[in-house]
Amino acid sequence: MPIQCSAGCEKNAVLKRPKTGDALCKECFFHAFEEEVHHTITAAKLFVPGDYVAVAASGGKDSTVLAYIMKLLNDRYSYGLKLVLLSVDEGITGYRDDSLETVKRNEQQYGIPLKVVSYEELYGWTMDRIVQQTGRRSNCTFCGVFRRQALDRGAALLGVDKIVTGHNADDIAETVLMNILRGDVARLQRCTAIVTGSEGAISRSKPFKYTYEKEIVMYAYFKRLDYFSTECIYSPNAYRGHARAFLKDLEKVRPTSIIDVIHSGESFSIREGVKLPTQSLCERCGHVSSQAVCKACVLLEGLNKGKPRLGLGKSSKVDEHMAQESKASPSTAPTAQGSVDSSSSNPHSAHSNILKSVHNLNF
Repeated sequence: MPIQCSAGCEKNAVLKRPKTGDALCKECFFHAFEEEVHHTITAAKLFVPGDYVAVAASGGKDSTVLAYIMKLLNDRYSYGLKLVLLSVDEGITGYRDDSLETVKRNEQQYGIPLKVVSYEELYGWTMDRIVQQTGRRSNCTFCGVFRRQALDRGAALLGVDKIVTGHNADDIAETVLMNILRGDVARLQRCTAIVTGSEGAISRSKPFKYTYEKEIVMYAYFKRLDYFSTECIYSPNAYRGHARAFLKDLEKVRPTSIIDVIHSGESFSIREGVKLPTQSLCERCGHVSSQAVCKACVLLEGLNKGKPRLGLGKSSKVDEHMAQESKASPSTAPTAQGSVDSSSSNPHSAHSNILKSVHNLNF
């Protein structure tokens, strides 16, 4: 027997929202999804009229839906934003080259211009070459550090005011769990912030902070959006996968676990007397860093000198090495390339499993 839409429109429901359990027709689901994102944007005052905003675009479901929603809400509510797609080419053959083709189609479909920056242009390395040097154990560390900085550098090249990323509620909850498991107090304090970026840096915001990953997939599926769904070939060994598996198990028992973890992260406070790192500028490349030399420059020096594990050891040993190198040859120290001054992170979701759950939620 057909179930009527719980929004009261008298149409038959076609799906059950993972976030709320409401049975909705497609149109009411679209409206609820879009209005919730609009509320997140307006409640947090993410933009002001006239902002030039870069949408971090990978071609995956999150960034594709984000680009579509930003265009739709900008037109519907007259945000007054100028939008541009910003993509990072990490140099992963058979993955990123294919996903960038999706982004190029999105450029035409949504009428939003596209800018692509690459690791090879900025750092002189591709992820394929990095993995050849490091193996697959720590490749996500290199990619995450370089990607964050590459987005900042691309945004600076464009001269944008703000960056928006497709980090969703699942991503943020996973990050909270990861920082708890690692005992990373500094990151735990700021990982739930909807806007990040220190003074002088281009701010980043997360319009999907409270949006479930499953609902993003459902929205893309029912809207028939053009997106790329293959996982990164280097992602299976990522530490985030353990936090993701744990969170999915919690969600099966308690669907609100995702939002509950985020709210818990928002409520964490640091006890008095705990020293937190202060952010300044990297003395080599000028990028924002909590150390004298930023992580990207440390990793890059290790690659260029045939010591790819340099930036993966204890910070005290890294600091000692970098200090010795600076004394030995201060004028020749390698820096991140590029003329100016990155999930999300580049989260690697089990897309096929989520899409199966979309079909299972249909009536």
